[in-house]
Amino acid sequence: MSKDRSDESAGERVEERIRDWGVVAREKLKTQSSIIVFGNRGNQPVVLKVIRQPGDEWRCGEVQAAFDGMGTARVYEYIDGAALIERLNPGTSLASIALEGRDEEATEILADVIGRMVQAPEPSREWFSTLVSAQDWGKGFQRYLASGDDQIPRRLVEQGQRLYFDLCASQRGVRLLHGDLQHYNVLLDSDRGWLAIDPKGVIGEIEYEIGASLRNPYEKPEMFVSPGTIERRLRCFEAKLKLDPDRMLAWGFAQAVLSAIWSVEDGFAVEAGTPALRLATAIRQILK
Repeated sequence: MSKDRSDESAGERVEERIRDWGVVAREKLKTQSSIIVFGNRGNQPVVLKVIRQPGDEWRCGEVQAAFDGMGTARVYEYIDGAALIERLNPGTSLASIALEGRDEEATEILADVIGRMVQAPEPSREWFSTLVSAQDWGKGFQRYLASGDDQIPRRLVEQGQRLYFDLCASQRGVRLLHGDLQHYNVLLDSDRGWLAIDPKGVIGEIEYEIGASLRNPYEKPEMFVSPGTIERRLRCFEAKLKLDPDRMLAWGFAQAVLSAIWSVEDGFAVEAGTPALRLATAIRQILK
């Protein structure tokens, strides 16, 4: 489907959801993947999210609803490609806390959010089997190696691939994870505290969940590529969530390489100074 036709179809689906879910729209904005509508349903402030075309976020409402509001914004309605979600107020991003020099506080908040999310009821085994797994996401390594692209050093990709699949094969206690739990996807609500939004949904061990937070906030990579920051963050997650620091570090390295691969696949230029590659290089030096 062409981009214009895709946008036209998404616009039609937005109007359909507004009508069927009784939303009074106040403001609309378009992101790379979605059309977002801020409004009300009755007296309830809501956010309508409509995915522009099938992809990682197509089942976002179903995935977010599975967390049952535990550490996440609540979901009021959903179908494939669309969700009606609790609007968080004031909606301050956790990235702002870290960028203000309060990274230790931000890391503790992330750990608290994860701790609440993992208390959500376990999905049924049948539903579980329909979701993407960490192994599935790892296919990006081979796609990149076969592509002929040379923006990412081949040795780095090969090391990331080996480590990633070694970790996949030795996972313990796999469960539903957010899949992109980092500072920009955690917002403040005055009543319910800090809550996660925009889960992608992936099946893996909890240590996997830490990888995205290690390479953020991306606006200030000089902060998170510091060995001191990496190790301090891992100590916090280990203390609060009882996670394995070596596995968190290894996932952080492999996922940083995979993140750079996804950037290439999305059409972005990648170089040594790209935040994800800077983190991979930094972690590579301290991996055991």
